[in-house]
Amino acid sequence: MVDNRVLSNADLGAGGRAAILAPMEARLADFPHLRLRVILSPGAHIGPGKADLLQGVRETGSIAAAGRRMGMSYKRAWRLMEAMNECFAEPLTIATKGGRAGGGARLTIRGEAVLACFRRIEAGAARAAKRDLAALAAFGLPNRIDPK
Repeated sequence: MVDNRVLSNADLGAGGRAAILAPMEARLADFPHLRLRVILSPGAHIGPGKADLLQGVRETGSIAAAGRRMGMSYKRAWRLMEAMNECFAEPLTIATKGGRAGGGARLTIRGEAVLACFRRIEAGAARAAKRDLAALAAFGLPNRIDPK
């Protein structure tokens, strides 16, 4: 159920609406931008979320920590990682069980290559679309902030 109530400054407490709108306005500085998803085959794709999860594993050495950084549960992060591993001929990650040593995860050589390839595709698409994105932005948007 969606709550469509409008909050007043009094409802928001100290800082009022500015405390809510400032982060949204900061995020608007990143617009317009592309969000790219590469569909490898039916049911097999990689997009910015999965790429961010791979990068998080690379940077943290942990599927759980990578998922937490993205605001997702360990179970969701693990399932996404399993799905990615099944989409490729070789696994993208290797995980070791926890215990006294603490366990962990790392990207395989294939995982590093897939992540690098996806990031190159993203960067190339952003460069190619830069002029047209600016043109679209110049057409103007409705005078509202959409938090989505």
